[in-house]
Amino acid sequence: MHKIRDLIESVWQEWELENFDVEVYQQGGVKQALLDRFAADLEPPLSYDAYYMREQMTLEGYRYLLAIASFDGLIEASRLSRILGGAANEVQATLTKVLLEEYGNGRLSRKHSTFFAQMLMELGLSTRPEAYFDLVPWEVLASINHNFLLTECKRYFLRYNGELAYFEVAGPAAYRTYLAAAKRLELSDAAMGYWDLHIKEDERHGRWMIHNVTLPLIEMYPDRAWQIVLGYDQEKLMGDRASEAVVRMIRQGEQTEPLPVVSA
Repeated sequence: MHKIRDLIESVWQEWELENFDVEVYQQGGVKQALLDRFAADLEPPLSYDAYYMREQMTLEGYRYLLAIASFDGLIEASRLSRILGGAANEVQATLTKVLLEEYGNGRLSRKHSTFFAQMLMELGLSTRPEAYFDLVPWEVLASINHNFLLTECKRYFLRYNGELAYFEVAGPAAYRTYLAAAKRLELSDAAMGYWDLHIKEDERHGRWMIHNVTLPLIEMYPDRAWQIVLGYDQEKLMGDRASEAVVRMIRQGEQTEPLPVVSA
């Protein structure tokens, strides 16, 4: 299986990297580059797709959003858990805190995936992670798979932390869009609780990733810190590509048969 994976993904990784001029990243200015990106992505301008979800997406469209997102939402933080081994330091301690909060600090009722499952049940959707696999666009699968690939090898530790930094910094803006859509549709608290929780916690996680992870890593690995910026930009590009694909799938879903209702 590993040989087959490497055969496929060595080619795919080269294709993905063609979007970036790696030599430019190696020229320095890493700290300022990251700070500029953090400032821009905390409060991005409202995109056309975000406006559509906030103001026009139907209830069925919202169900499609949850169905597609469930593939990741029901198992989130699994990637982060794979990079926490090894010698302890302050960066590792911060990443462990992020993981613990994602896992509800050991309480299943507070685990983030529990909140996502509650949203699915409230909307009559299946809570099996594989239930809506056929709905998930390849762009979303590529982003998830890419993250797991990076956590397979310690050599990509800096790059993965750049990706995680973008995810935590930019996440609240996306979740506010989903929350606004749910409120417009007058859904219950259970049908939107995951977004509300993530907005509060990821704002904190974003600050941790900036001040307690990426900036310290720049000081610890000055010659390789450019990989953090590359990881950040790659996650942003793949995330934007995935988001556009999800909205296309939502629009298509609104024009086709509704997703079946699953009994509780």
